[in-house]
Parts: sequence; structure tokens; C-alpha cells
Amino acid sequence: MPAYIIGHIAIKNPEQWDAYRTRVGATITAWGGELVFRGKKIEVFNGEHPQTDTVVARFPDRASVLGWHASPEYQALIPLRDAGADVTLISYEASA
Repeated sequence: MPAYIIGHIAIKNPEQWDAYRTRVGATITAWGGELVFRGKKIEVFNGEHPQTDTVVARFPDRASVLGWHASPEYQALIPLRDAGADVTLISYEASA
């Protein structure tokens, strides 16, 4: 079953966030992942959602998404990510 990451993002330093964005894609593709969606919030119809941006990436399976997140290449980008934005990063496994 495919697995996904969903990132809810509030950018706080655009330059550092852009530096992170230019590097993170290679770490995702190295684990068989692909970017599915990247966009800006238009409207919150119900509840609260303070973040302005969202990203979704799909991986072949749970092991791939977990391996990506634990990889030294991605772990090295986390300080840059955190300097550029407040990010809530969640993984999901697709269900039948």
C-alpha cells in the first residue's frame, strides 16, 4: 500500500524555506517518493488551520516513507526546515 506525508507549513523565513525546498525533493525521490501536491490555503471551512501552505508526497510503501524520514540526507535538512518554517509533518498509510 502507498504511504504519504502531508506537511502543513507556516513560513517564517522565506529564504531559508526556499533553500530547504530546493534540496528536499532529491531526498524524497531517492526513496521512490514523488510530489503529489503543493499549494497555498484558500479558505478554512471548518475548524482551525493556522498554516498557510500544504505539501503532499506519495511513497511506494510504509517502509519507504519511514526510511526517507530517518535517512541521514533528510535528517541533515531538518535544521534548515525548522529555521524556514513551522511544519507539522504527518505520515499516512493508504487503506483499501
